[in-house]
Amino acid sequence: MAGEPRPGASEPIVYIDHSDIHEGRLEDLKDGIRRLVDVIETHEPQLIAYGFHLDEEAARMTVIAVHPDTASLELHMEIGKEEFRKLGDLITLRQIQIYGRISERAREMLERKAKMLGGSGVSVSEPFVGFAHLPHARD
Repeated sequence: MAGEPRPGASEPIVYIDHSDIHEGRLEDLKDGIRRLVDVIETHEPQLIAYGFHLDEEAARMTVIAVHPDTASLELHMEIGKEEFRKLGDLITLRQIQIYGRISERAREMLERKAKMLGGSGVSVSEPFVGFAHLPHARD
C-alpha cells in the first residue's frame, strides 16, 4: 500500500513534551534552556529540529524535537540527561508524546526522564501511513 513504511527506511520521530513552569523560575528556566540548546546543537548534528516554546502567561513550556530515527532519540537522551536534570526544579513535566516507531531502550529512557521531571508518562503513537521528505544524510 502506498505510504506504508518501507523495511529499512529511516522513519522520523517527533517528540513533544509539555511542562508547567514553577512560579518565579521563568528566567532561570530560560537560562537553562539556552545552555541545553547549546549542548545539543554542538553534539547532535543529526537532529532535524529542536525548539522550546514558552507560554509565559500560562506558565507552560512545550518542547518539540524531530529526530531522523530512534537512534538519534537515544543519543539525545544520553547527551542531554545532565542538562535535563538541571531543569528538574524549574518545571513539572506533564507528558511526553512520541509520534513514530521507537526502540524499547528509547522508551525506557523516556520513561526515566518523565519520572525524574515529575511527568505522568509517555505515550507513543506509531505511524500508520504517510511519508517524510528527510534531508539527505550528512557526509
